[in-house]
Amino acid sequence: MSEAQSRNVLVGISCAVGGAVALSLNDLFIKQLSTSYALHQVILVRAFVGLAFILGFIKLSGMRFESLRTARPVAHVIRAGIVMLSNVLYFLGLAAMPIADAAAIGFVAPVLVTLISVVVLGEKVGWHRWTAVVLGLVGVIIMLRPEGEFRWAAVLILLSALCYATTQNMSRHMRETESSVTINFYTQIAFIVVSVCMGLWVGDGHLAGSGDASLAFLFRLWHWPPVHDWAFFVGTGVSVAAGGMLMGHAYRTNPPALIAPFEYTSMPLAVIYGLVFFGTFPDAQGWVGIALIVGAGLYTLYRETVRRHAG
Repeated sequence: MSEAQSRNVLVGISCAVGGAVALSLNDLFIKQLSTSYALHQVILVRAFVGLAFILGFIKLSGMRFESLRTARPVAHVIRAGIVMLSNVLYFLGLAAMPIADAAAIGFVAPVLVTLISVVVLGEKVGWHRWTAVVLGLVGVIIMLRPEGEFRWAAVLILLSALCYATTQNMSRHMRETESSVTINFYTQIAFIVVSVCMGLWVGDGHLAGSGDASLAFLFRLWHWPPVHDWAFFVGTGVSVAAGGMLMGHAYRTNPPALIAPFEYTSMPLAVIYGLVFFGTFPDAQGWVGIALIVGAGLYTLYRETVRRHAG
């Protein structure tokens, strides 16, 4: 591996870790807002803040706004639609589950990223990376501790993970012509359009009143947030825009099977958020799961270091 390739790998891994941290904060903010606001209202405000963040980044970084022009509008529409579906499914599940449980179930996504990268993109994945993915998945299973009771909220998150894995591989496929900034710009536009349509449909609260946490989040009446909640709204926009750009860059410039294990970084953060904000804390079994999940990502980093020195 050349010095330039080595640097590209390390930058990609750093972006993946930074993106995972940012997106985990987005989960925390959404969880906090899910008990008081409508999902489409949260997504709309988040998208406007995220769009402002992206435009500000373009201005401050010296990029030209002409770079947002695209020759692949259909690909953007398809990807943005899948991203929107992934977000809605995940947040509906998150509203009905502890944040750590939701994060753990969602970590089937990196496994799906690896599988899709092999089947669709034809990438070769060595046994070292497969080992890292399997260890991470075992850690997730330990964290999940299924008790035999069917949880439909978990199904929503699993479907979200499938959508997410698809979008990450699409980002890599689009990298020849589209930057991560461009991809995220059109994603935020799609969020605005869809959430406005949802708001016009159910934002008056005529379908509100369900005792189910997910349905209540979906159909709740729109209302103006008090000042102290605006920090969470702004936080969702900044974190999802920054996380999306970082993660998008990581997947665009490196094989998905390499980047995927580093998304596990957000798992221990979800546990910390659960302790600080919701009063939950993992037992010894939970810590074993966390160790396996984090270890999987660190092992992949170690293997890349070995390959760099060998090359």
